[in-house]
Amino acid sequence: MTTATHPGLQGAQRPTHSRYLIMVMLFITVVINYLDRSNLSIAAPALKDEFGLDTVHEGLILSAFGWTYAAMQIPGGWLVDRVSPRVLYAAALILWSAATFFMGFAGSFVILFVLRLAVGALEAPAYPINNRVVTTWFPEKERATAIGFYTSGQFVGLAFLTPVLAWLQHHYGWHMVFVSTGLLGIIWGVLWYLIYREPRQFKGANAAEIELIQQGGGVVDLDKRAREKKAPFNWNDLGLVMSRRKLWGVYLGQFCLTSTLWFFLTWFPTYLVKYRGMDFIKSGFLASVPFLAAFVGVLCSGVLSDFLIRRGATVGLARKLPIILGLLISTSMIGANFTDSTPWVIFFLAVAFFGNGLASITWSLVSALAPVRLLGLTGGVFNFVGNLSSICTPIVIGFLVSKDSFAPAIVYVSSLALLGALSYILLVGKVERIDA
Repeated sequence: MTTATHPGLQGAQRPTHSRYLIMVMLFITVVINYLDRSNLSIAAPALKDEFGLDTVHEGLILSAFGWTYAAMQIPGGWLVDRVSPRVLYAAALILWSAATFFMGFAGSFVILFVLRLAVGALEAPAYPINNRVVTTWFPEKERATAIGFYTSGQFVGLAFLTPVLAWLQHHYGWHMVFVSTGLLGIIWGVLWYLIYREPRQFKGANAAEIELIQQGGGVVDLDKRAREKKAPFNWNDLGLVMSRRKLWGVYLGQFCLTSTLWFFLTWFPTYLVKYRGMDFIKSGFLASVPFLAAFVGVLCSGVLSDFLIRRGATVGLARKLPIILGLLISTSMIGANFTDSTPWVIFFLAVAFFGNGLASITWSLVSALAPVRLLGLTGGVFNFVGNLSSICTPIVIGFLVSKDSFAPAIVYVSSLALLGALSYILLVGKVERIDA
């Protein structure tokens, strides 16, 4: 009989590692989630020609996802506190993927716009669910690594699959970009429902692993608490999570952080094709370089943060340091305005997106700050404020750019990265859970 690997565990049972399977499942879900967010940017140059869109209308269609995604964050977060992740995530995946699939058959700007609104609304609970699952399945000392790993899915999926989507469009038309990503999501939604369980119901997790998670700060009985306390929506709860300064620090910081992300998810391919003169296939491969850099950044972020925790650093230092450094590094995007060299343009954008990846463990602060009974609602508000950038960034860029210059848009995104760093420095303060 082997001995326990954690000094606080009872008996001699060695903990299983089922939580790592859950981490991989979240990673796959995030890959699909972000393919469905970014596929429109891949198709945008072809759609612009087919539907005769100017830059303002292009900005509107690229922002459509963000309108409903942001609007549904608070209702989505409320649902996350009440519906099992097994059911809610499977339903959301299947429904948003179906809307994505039908985008491939849209025959007009209006139909495309409406379906894109549907995708945004149905994806709204995704990241609050991710945060809830990680809070349930992982002890504090592993949580940033788990968040970093699944968050990396948004970058590695785009890095490797953006060229594939560009190839599909080149050979089979823009319709297949939506059909293929939609089908992938529907299949994974079914698999999620069949596989996912809470820790105590998951057959692969033994008692020692559950105790390890629980002793390390994981809330393994969160689903049970949700069933016992299905209180109606309370405006006082919303007032609580909207009134704390430290929460506003992460809310505003997230808006600034995701502004850089949404530039890459929406206007980046158009920037390379229309303003840097690259052909579409070449730009599809070059566009993957910043996403790979961001992937490295987010993995470094989670590992560094949890390493600092294990070495005795405070939660505040371990979580905030990578975020602040990453946002400051993201300001390097401004360098792209001062060169005509394609390699240097990609270099500056890759460094900036590495910084964005390094800063992207912001959900670890939500997990550490939010009242336990309001994890979903806090995550919803956090994602609501943060993803207002999914509305603002495409539209503001559409107004800032001219036929000949993209430079004002680069200045705008770089300035927001600096503002985000200041938000985490000046507003968040000591990292400790808020009582409610």
